[in-house]
Amino acid sequence: MCLGIPGKITTIRDDRGLSMGMVDFGGIQREVCLAYVREEVATGDYVIVHVGFAIARVDEAEARRTYQALKELSQLDELDWMREVAERGLAP
Repeated sequence: MCLGIPGKITTIRDDRGLSMGMVDFGGIQREVCLAYVREEVATGDYVIVHVGFAIARVDEAEARRTYQALKELSQLDELDWMREVAERGLAP
């Protein structure tokens, strides 16, 4: 099953014409392509991210509901693993 995970945009930058940003997923930050949503997002906005691409802008309440639902379904195990790796200093 493929999931879109909600996250908060912390920075936006242009990478040779491609809109990229850092997105925070409950304490884990990853670089994400914002090209699909660039005209509708700003720093501080929430987006749904699927395989490294922001695919939709959502409001904070929807992001929280989605995150909670995924947590209840135990679908956030990857984020827990990523957090553990980051805390040990092994993240790229």
